[in-house]
Amino acid sequence: MKNERPYYEESWRIFRIMSEFVDGFELFENIDRAVTVWGSARVRPENEWYKEAVKLGRLLVKNGYAVITGGGPGIMEAANKGAFLEKGISVGLNIELPMEQKANRYITHLISFRYFFVRKVMFVKYARAFVIFPGGFGTLDEFAEALNLIQTQRVNRFPVILVGNKHWKPIIRWMENYLVSGGFISKKDMEIFTTAETAEEVIKKIKQFYRKKVNTHTNFTSKI
Repeated sequence: MKNERPYYEESWRIFRIMSEFVDGFELFENIDRAVTVWGSARVRPENEWYKEAVKLGRLLVKNGYAVITGGGPGIMEAANKGAFLEKGISVGLNIELPMEQKANRYITHLISFRYFFVRKVMFVKYARAFVIFPGGFGTLDEFAEALNLIQTQRVNRFPVILVGNKHWKPIIRWMENYLVSGGFISKKDMEIFTTAETAEEVIKKIKQFYRKKVNTHTNFTSKI
């Protein structure tokens, strides 16, 4: 076929993928505790969730965590900003897109990815919690990815916290009324995630989770 790529181009793609993994592993080599924050790239600084994400970034640093985001605008920028203002580690895992996403200016550790799946590994492998603010398709994809990895025990369980009850309540109700009732997931699967309304509540839930883990002598180790 005329448009078929030469076999050697596909072979070299493997090395590009490997190089992205290596860059990511090196970036996180000295970052022990981090929380991944997801959410819409479209919210503006005057938005209530932007302001709450800034507050969360600050609180995470104060509690000894680095902040990981997708590196772009909106909620990502807000969480990075909070971490940056507290002089903490503010990681941006940017993605190369046809309509290029510009990295926000509050990042202290930046890396750009060509491949979504490599980027997702970095989001998950080094996170002690996922905090998910209101967002669109990308945010839903990331939320579903987290649920699936924990449900199938590909990663050890850790907090997955949805921020904004009004935004998430219809989705949660659909899960209960359709997925659980229809037998597509178990009722226990709904315990994989929880909800919060404020940054302070998020921090409280993360602390509670790890206090319980310490009491049960369970260590955190990534399976990825």
